[in-house]
This record gives sequence, C-alpha cells and structure tokens, in this order.
Amino acid sequence: MPPFVPLAERIVDALLASDPDLASSVGEHGVDDQLPDRSADAVAGRVAMLRDAAHALSEVDAEELDVPERVDHAVLTALVDRGIFELTEVRSHEWNPLVYNPGPLLHALVARPFAPADVRLTSLAGRLAAVPDALATARAVLRDVPRIHAETAVGQFEGAAALVRDQVPALLAEAPGLRDTVEPVARAAIRELTGFADRLRAGLRDDAGPGRDPRLGRRLWEARLWHTLDTELGARQVLDSAWANLERVTEEIRAAAVELVGGPASDETVRQALTLLADEHPDNSSVVPLARTTLDEVRDFVADTELVSLVDDACVIREMPEHDRGVAVAYCDAPGPLEVAAVPTYYCIAPTPADWSAARVESFFREYNDHMIRNLTVHEAVPGHFLQLAHARRYRGSSRARALGHSGPFIEGWAVYAEEAMVAHGFGGLAVRLQQLKMQLRMTINAILDQLTHCEELSESDGLALMTGRGFQEEGEAAGKWRRALLTSTQLSTYFVGYHQVAGVAARRPTGVPVRQWHDAMLAHGSPSPRHLPELLGLDEDDLA
Repeated sequence: MPPFVPLAERIVDALLASDPDLASSVGEHGVDDQLPDRSADAVAGRVAMLRDAAHALSEVDAEELDVPERVDHAVLTALVDRGIFELTEVRSHEWNPLVYNPGPLLHALVARPFAPADVRLTSLAGRLAAVPDALATARAVLRDVPRIHAETAVGQFEGAAALVRDQVPALLAEAPGLRDTVEPVARAAIRELTGFADRLRAGLRDDAGPGRDPRLGRRLWEARLWHTLDTELGARQVLDSAWANLERVTEEIRAAAVELVGGPASDETVRQALTLLADEHPDNSSVVPLARTTLDEVRDFVADTELVSLVDDACVIREMPEHDRGVAVAYCDAPGPLEVAAVPTYYCIAPTPADWSAARVESFFREYNDHMIRNLTVHEAVPGHFLQLAHARRYRGSSRARALGHSGPFIEGWAVYAEEAMVAHGFGGLAVRLQQLKMQLRMTINAILDQLTHCEELSESDGLALMTGRGFQEEGEAAGKWRRALLTSTQLSTYFVGYHQVAGVAARRPTGVPVRQWHDAMLAHGSPSPRHLPELLGLDEDDLA
C-alpha cells in the first residue's frame, strides 16, 4: 500500500501548482504571479493530472488508515473527482465568462496585507501581465454564452478594471520603485478588461439571440449535486425534504407572528409582522455601520451564553468590491487555512446599484432591515462563517488535504445552524427570531428553486411567486435570487442539506457535555463534509443523509 501522507502531499502540490484560484482561496502564495490557464492544452493537462491522482488514491486501502487520515483520503478523493467532473462534464470554461474574471485574484494581492507591498506588487505585475493572454483564451474558447452570465460579467469585468485603475496606485505609493514594472502592465490590463466588457456588451444587442440556456438540465444538475453535497442523498430526497420543511417552518413563523402582532396564525399575520419589522431599516450610508454595531452585539452575546469559543482574529466589515457584485448580497472573505500571515477576514455587503430606482432601493432595505442585518451578521460573521473558518484554520492534520477540501455544505450548514442556535438562546428577541425563520424559509426555498429551475424549467414568474408568496420575500430580493439560481447551480442547495446534517450532529451532543465544548469539537476538524463529523467526533456511525 502506498504511504498515504506523502501521496497526499504530492497531490496537494500538483493541485496548487495547477490552479491559482484554489491556491489563493486556501492562502498558498506559490503561484501568486499567475492566472488560471484555461486553454485546451492546459485543461487537458489538468484533467490528466487529476486522473492520475484519482488512480493513485484508489490504490490506497483507506480502511487501514486511522480516522483523521481516512477522512483526509475521502476529502481528497472527492476534491479530485469533482475537478474531473467539472472540467469534462460541466465545462464552464467553454460558456461562462465569469470564470475568466481576474478581479478576485487581483484583489487578493491588493487588499490583503499578507506580505510587504513590494512582494505583493511583484506578484501583481505577473498577474496583470497575464490578463491579455487569459482574455485571449476566453475569446477563443467561449461559445454560446448565456445572456444572464454575459450581463453579470459586464459589470464584474468593469469592476476589475476599476480595481486596477483605482486601487493599484495606492499600493504603488508604498513601493514606488516598482512603478516602471507595474504601471505599463496595469494600463494594458485595464484596456483588455474594458475591451472584454465591451465585447460582452455588444453580444447583448437585441438581435444577438439569448445564448445557451443557463439551466443545466436534470442529468448534469443531479450529477453536480452529488459532487457538491458529497453525500448519497438523492435529488428527489432533497426536494421532498425541502417541501416538508417549508410546511414546518411556515407553521412556526405564523405562530411567532401571532406573538408579535396578535391575530390568527395566517400568512396575512406574518406579512403584517414582517412589515412592522421592515419599517426599521438602514440605507446605503448606514448599512455598513449597522453591521459593525451588530458584530459587537453578537460577539458579546456568544461570550455571555458560552455558545462557542471566540477567537481574537480580526473581522473587517466593508462594502463589497465591484468585481464581486451581481450574485450575492453579502459574503465572508476569510484567509485560507494555509495562510500564515495575520490578515483579517472581510465581511462584505453589497450596496444597491446606482441605477436602481428609489422604490427598488427601499424594497431592498426593507428586506435587509435592522433585524435581518443582525441575523445576517450571525450567518456571515459570529458564530457563523468568520468564526467557523477561524476555528478551521487552527486545524493541523498529517497532510494539507483537509485544507483544500473545504465543504460548502459544512460551511453553509454551520452558518444556518448558528442562526437557529442564537435565537434559541434568546438573541435579538422575537424580532430576530422572525427574521431567522424567514431565512429558514428562504434557505428551504433555495433548494427547491435550485432544483426546479435547472431540472423542471420553472418559469421566472412561478419562481418569483414561490419566493414572494411562500417565502414572504420582497420583490427585489426575489428577483436577485432568481438571477442567482440561473447564474449558479447546486450551491443554493448546500444551505438546506448542510443545515440538516450539521444540526443533526449538534443534536447528538452527549449527556453532560456543555454546549460550548460540543460546538468547539464540531469546529475542530477543518471544514470536512458533514458526513464525516460523527466519525471524527467518535459518535456511533449514522448515515446523516
């Protein structure tokens, strides 16, 4: 049997060397001067490397490994298999222009001070110099781009150009000796990024056609779901469970609404209660300061209730960069588990676009009202993503496999579970509980919307009706989620499935073990697929699916 740890390390090295996106996400800086190469030859080479890795991993007798290494073997195998599937079956690089957006990789060097300015600028110069070739590959490879992906990419590529134009000079002021190296490639990159956005915009003219259908279809979506969830739970089981959960949470939010405003346990009473809460809302100038205030609130609450151990890592709240906008309202951008520098986590919130009407802006902030922002901060920061990922970075295994194979269902599942745990302990009172239940409805509908959109050709009108009706969402939120369902696939299902798996483990806390100790134990193993948690925690084996 080949020794697993040396094999795992060789595979990790190969994965990091061939994928700057992956390397950047986990905090490995060995290819900081590169952009991904998505040319036909490079993709073929990566697929061959992944297949070699899959074969080598299949030669390992995982049952002979101890528990942590057995989980690492499963995590690494799942990561490799998913990589093969994405490149050979989904083939996003052939139709999705968003995968060519260099903005996040440029922003990682500009905004995160993991090294002195001259070191980051030297790497940045390499990435900027690679922009023309990367976009030439995009122009050569992309075919039949879905209209909604092209529309979103226009804004993101213009945002990437703005990043280079507006933020690189400030970094150069810290290392002016590199101006002659950086400024020429920066100007060329701005021209290429702007030109690429113009090319996409030209493809959106009325006579250009709709492009390919952004829906994957059942066969491909179900296969991608299997890789995304890393569980044996089937698509039909997910959908049936989601509909059942929608009924359960609807009854709970009706009862909570009655507590707030009285009246019958009806949808009308829920709308009355949510309207009352929505009247208290921020605007573009106050939403980020409000989020900062709520971060202090949730930290104090977690400490007082001993819900989970806090960390002293920095969490910085700010507006979402332009190059990332158009998909989600907020996100947590944490240092990767391999990052060794003491750099902050960014909790980013997108302001409303400048071209939105006053009515649409009002609708957005009625959805993201004062009480919803408190719940959002729980999800994105404490004890949600920021805290969970900070705990995950402290895990050290015999190899780096766990650092690369972070599970979306675990990460999103923990954050949704954290919302529920906080209100169960009294955070925010009835107002935040109503918002948390509304988010439970949204999370559940996310899974339904994801599947029906890609597999059953759900119409936009029916999708919006589901969200605004059963989910009590504002029209602006529903419209944004419809776009997200078309722009992504299977990610919207990770919240629902992950929550049920993580909550299932939390419910199995042994008698006599304090809540904080159990939650700390759940977070002490990195971010593996939830199906591995019972074994890692020493519980009797159960099928969490």
